[in-house]
Amino acid sequence: MKIAVAGKGGTGKTLVAGGLAFLLARAGYTTIAIDTDSAPNLGFLLGLASRDAGTIIPVSKNEALIAAKTGTGYPGVYTLNFTVDDVVQKYAVPTPAGVHLLVMGTVVFMGAGCTCPANSVIRALLRHLIIDRDEVVILDMEAGVEHLGRGTAESVDMMLVVSDANRQSLSVAGTIAQMAGDAGIPRIALVGNRIVDAGHEQVIREFATASDLEVIGMIPFDPAVVRAGIAGDPITSLEGSDTLHTLGGILSRIKQDIKERSPALLAADRSNNS
Repeated sequence: MKIAVAGKGGTGKTLVAGGLAFLLARAGYTTIAIDTDSAPNLGFLLGLASRDAGTIIPVSKNEALIAAKTGTGYPGVYTLNFTVDDVVQKYAVPTPAGVHLLVMGTVVFMGAGCTCPANSVIRALLRHLIIDRDEVVILDMEAGVEHLGRGTAESVDMMLVVSDANRQSLSVAGTIAQMAGDAGIPRIALVGNRIVDAGHEQVIREFATASDLEVIGMIPFDPAVVRAGIAGDPITSLEGSDTLHTLGGILSRIKQDIKERSPALLAADRSNNS
């Protein structure tokens, strides 16, 4: 099960990504969360202390790793023939939420054809995680999908686009959904967040209808999330909250959809529940 989560900054996409990862790990799935945000903070949400999260070097900035994978010994010349299967074991950080975290960081793209070493490593690593490995993978992404090559994007089970009722957030959500469809992601759904009243929900649903987007869930405005944010508390502090309850429902819908297309996931879910 591979799920990408995207949205305009500040809409709650990291909360959704971290919440889903936590729920999956708690249910017994081996889960890897990937933070591709330019300002990574998924580690804090998953319970890492500031001192521990601050020591994580994003893959895109790990010069030693990039040189080891792509270096040839000749200035300006690097190889595209390298493996990344050892990166998860070496660099995935266990978190108190039961999720293993990989921080990718971002690459400054010089155009769609950019083949800089850092970009090559990130693309190869994402392809390995999404296509070759069996763990559940949750990607906390920025607004774009540039990290994903077409073959990788086609292997993502779903992209969740998170938005509140703000018109600018919805506009960005529409752009993300279009980019995700163009990249080949097979299923795209909208998650409404911070829903205060029926008016907020109506705005989001009308936008979704006009954009031909499925709405997979509406997360209510949750004072528990506000308190946790002020206190710097992790996702585990939200046990019993409306937010985790709603995310649980969204996850059930995602799993049911994937089960219908994946007998292997159905068998794994039965094993976890036995």
